[in-house]
Amino acid sequence: MKIAGVASRLPENVYPQHVLTDAFARYWGERLVNPSVLKRIHSRTGVRSRHLAYPLERYAQFQRWGETNAAWLAAAEKLGADAIDMALERAGVARREVDALFIVSITGVACPSIDAKLVNRMGLRSDVKRTPIFGLGCAAGAIGLTRAADYVRAYPDQTAILLAVELCSLTMQRDDLSTLNLISTGLFADGAAAAVVTGKNRTARGPEIIATRSVFYPDTERIMGWDITERGFSLVLSPDIPDIARCRLKADVDAFLADQSLSLGDIGCWIAHPGGPKVLEAIEAALKLNKAELAASWESLAKVGNMSSASVLCVLEDTILDRHPEPGTIGIIVALGPGFCAEMLLVRW
Repeated sequence: MKIAGVASRLPENVYPQHVLTDAFARYWGERLVNPSVLKRIHSRTGVRSRHLAYPLERYAQFQRWGETNAAWLAAAEKLGADAIDMALERAGVARREVDALFIVSITGVACPSIDAKLVNRMGLRSDVKRTPIFGLGCAAGAIGLTRAADYVRAYPDQTAILLAVELCSLTMQRDDLSTLNLISTGLFADGAAAAVVTGKNRTARGPEIIATRSVFYPDTERIMGWDITERGFSLVLSPDIPDIARCRLKADVDAFLADQSLSLGDIGCWIAHPGGPKVLEAIEAALKLNKAELAASWESLAKVGNMSSASVLCVLEDTILDRHPEPGTIGIIVALGPGFCAEMLLVRW
């Protein structure tokens, strides 16, 4: 099984972090008791710029969740199709060769699901197998890769596509002045990424998926997720996330590697979801990594923010296109998400 092609697509509306911070400060006005707190929080997210699905002035016009969800569907369909096409081009795979389509998103809902829209828009085969997945948040990019790998393991002559598309800006609670919401308005962003995964009987370049591992942490439902109300998606994000990563991740990674007769010293490439500075620092501390070893994750966070499920695929894309691991290099793709859970894939270049 190989990851034959990865590509991201970002909306054309890109803003420096200070522009977005100032926009929120103007919108909240006198309701924001201490504007310096907002600026301090946004400055500590590690984000320099973010892409938004719509021009900044459009967001003040949304009045109801139904409007933002409709806007999610329209923008996600276009971004998703563009990301899939670029990933297919890089993999040397035609649209008609796609046998299965996995889609992950947590920033909007639709029925029929967005994959049906894409089958029609892109003229994919009528017998393509569709699997939309909702509710896995930041871990979904890695989990989606695992599901695609499971599929082509069962059908080694076939090709699967994973699409992660997230428009986090459309979930922002504009009238929530809690510290948590101030953090989220400075951290999350919009984008899409797709990966082509081919079975072992298909000729393809790209990193080979050697093994995968899912880890679920019992009784942690309130660590991360959504509270879904009449106002839409309200973020649940516990400050305990870095502590969980710091205390538990190493044992889970060690056990995963031991099952493959490997250890941390054998890993030459790390592709970690850029959840935020504290999460990346916790991963570094847990696994005794230096900042350079997670450079691709730090750079992704700075350039485009946290795009939930799409971000780990963007880090993978950057690693493949710009960092060029030596043949034989073994790497780990890792992401944390609602559940609370960790997802890991072991890959070899």
